[in-house]
Amino acid sequence: MPENVRYLAGGLAIDDRGALSFCNDFDMSSIRRFYTVTNHQINFIRAWHAHKNEGKFVFVCSGSILIQTVEIDNWDSPSLDAKKTRHVLDARRPGILHIPGGHAHGFMTLAQDTVVMFFSTSSLNDSNQDDYRYPYSYWG
Repeated sequence: MPENVRYLAGGLAIDDRGALSFCNDFDMSSIRRFYTVTNHQINFIRAWHAHKNEGKFVFVCSGSILIQTVEIDNWDSPSLDAKKTRHVLDARRPGILHIPGGHAHGFMTLAQDTVVMFFSTSSLNDSNQDDYRYPYSYWG
C-alpha cells in the first residue's frame, strides 16, 4: 500500500531586512534531482502525471497553486471516481507537499508569475521509465 500524501508546514520570518522562507522538517536525503515549473498564464492546468515508484516534493517559490493528487488503483485504467486530495500551496505560507509513488498529481496556477519547485526521488532516467500520463480532464 502506498504512503499517504502529506504536507510539511514551513515558516516565514520577516524583519526590516526582508523575508526568510523555510521548511526545516524537510529531509532531503532521498532527493536525486530538482526542477522548477512556470506557466505562461494563471488558471492554466498541468495534469495528470504519475509514477509507480518516484516520489515528489512540491514547494511554491512564488505565487500560489491548487494541486490535486489521487492514488492510482489501476495503472492502465484508473478509477474515475477515485478520491482526490486538494491543497493550496502559497509562497506566503511556506510548506512542502509530499506526493509518494503510486499517486497522480496535477496543478493549476492561481497567481501571475508562480514558480513551483519539484524535488524528485528518482534520477531522470528512472523517472522516464516510470512515467504515466492521463488527460488533464481525467479526474476533473
